[in-house]
Amino acid sequence: MLEIFALLVLLVLCAVVIGLTVAVARVPGNIAHAANHPQAEAINVLAWAGLLTFGAGWLIALVWAKTKPLSAPIELEQRVAELERKLSQREPGV
Repeated sequence: MLEIFALLVLLVLCAVVIGLTVAVARVPGNIAHAANHPQAEAINVLAWAGLLTFGAGWLIALVWAKTKPLSAPIELEQRVAELERKLSQREPGV
């Protein structure tokens, strides 16, 4: 009877460890999705693959999820268009 109880305790502990691992692995992906990060899926994949690297990839995914992505091409195009508009409105001799 004691062996059955020990086996049940072992199975419950294994289930808890697996559940915690899944919960922790999902954190960077959930943060990225909540922030509407454009690379949210890549962050999610890196977080899961990071488990194979004993947490190094997971930590990188967490930092990546918390960074603000640069939308440089869109902002740059808007700034160039604004500057062109201002230049076209200037007087020729100024």
